[in-house]
Amino acid sequence: MSNAIQWVRSLIFNAQMYLAMLVVGILYLPAAIISAKGAVAGCHAYCRYIRWSAGWMIGLKSEIRGDPPTDEVMVAPKHQSFLDVLMIYGAMPRGKFIFKAILKYAPIIGQFGLRIGCIPVDRGKRGQAIKKMVADVQAGRADPGQLIIYPQGTRIAPGVKAKYKIGTGALYRELNQPVVPVATNVGVFWPKRGVMRKQGTAVFEFLPRIEPGLDVDEFMQRLEHDIETASDRLNKEAGFHG
Repeated sequence: MSNAIQWVRSLIFNAQMYLAMLVVGILYLPAAIISAKGAVAGCHAYCRYIRWSAGWMIGLKSEIRGDPPTDEVMVAPKHQSFLDVLMIYGAMPRGKFIFKAILKYAPIIGQFGLRIGCIPVDRGKRGQAIKKMVADVQAGRADPGQLIIYPQGTRIAPGVKAKYKIGTGALYRELNQPVVPVATNVGVFWPKRGVMRKQGTAVFEFLPRIEPGLDVDEFMQRLEHDIETASDRLNKEAGFHG
């Protein structure tokens, strides 16, 4: 298939992806207002739809490897595209993201995000936000589920090395919960910017959990090693050698 045809298919897919977000948001709004479980059901339905539509519309399949957690843990994924947000959330029963505070004002995403228990964090005020979040968890006010934090803080293209943020280590120390790293190669097929989506199989691999008890520096070193090593392996599996 020529790149031009794939580009057109990608454009159509991208457009219907946002249209589907609006449709699902409207359909599940009454249930989301009544209960947080309704919001979770709507988000899971959208994740399933995008995974299905990507397969036949643009030839991008997806595969989950490892054991997605179902208990109270932190999840620390590699972040390369919007698809990894959907895949990781869809693989777990009650995921809740730490996300940029500005996203809470985004239509549908912000409202459903807050309803499912996501925690907005102001950039530049992360220390304060972490203290508040830890206090909420310890006081039992936070919603149950799997807390998802991107340790690099933003989308990072395959082959690019970027610093891991210390906030993940601070949460690991304060919450005293296991951390499940997640590796992916989705950025090979779905880049950070642009319309084009490539054909292939994007893999999301839940890695062995890191148990509590390490000091922060040791934890951060292991987290980065585990995620980067596995992601590099998945990139090569997808044909990327940059």
